[in-house]
Amino acid sequence: MKRTTSRPQVIVFDLGKVLVDFDYGIASSRIASRSKISVDAVKKFIDASPLLFRYETGLLTKHQFYDEICAATGFCDGLDKFSRFFSDIFMPSEPMIALHADLRRAGFPTYIFSNTNELAVDHVRKQFPFFSNFDGYILSFEHGAMKPDPKLYEVVEKISGRRDEEILYLDDRLENITAGAARGWQVILQESPEKSRAAIEALGLLP
Repeated sequence: MKRTTSRPQVIVFDLGKVLVDFDYGIASSRIASRSKISVDAVKKFIDASPLLFRYETGLLTKHQFYDEICAATGFCDGLDKFSRFFSDIFMPSEPMIALHADLRRAGFPTYIFSNTNELAVDHVRKQFPFFSNFDGYILSFEHGAMKPDPKLYEVVEKISGRRDEEILYLDDRLENITAGAARGWQVILQESPEKSRAAIEALGLLP
């Protein structure tokens, strides 16, 4: 007998590459212009070293993160300027923001579930009004873990009060939605705004 999928009760969105796009290359170019190392070296240090992981799991404060950047790159123009250079790298995905608004109007509680950091969240909160229209936020740096660590998924369930198929989760990274699916969540791999909207509509959540 075919198992019937139940209607989700909450919708959980990843942030980066789902609701906003981002490019660390922008930050790297700005920082490198006032550093002693190349753009590629700055980008590798920020995006491909353990430093960002430590920052996004709350092991470093923003001041400590800046101090390590300063020591490694020679960019020592102050935390305020670094914060602007580092965090102003986001562009809104208007179709996904519209999809989120449609789901809110349809009565669904929604949550942000993101591997991120304090500087990025502060910037997005100030620059993009849509960010305030969620019922809760599960942010890696506040909980000492990053997706796909099960610990962070447990926080989603605790904060939302839902579990299993009651949760629908959208993320652009396969390993992250695979971890959600393993907990019984319904999942959508974000490949494009059009495909995500079509998947939402196929579930009967929007007309």
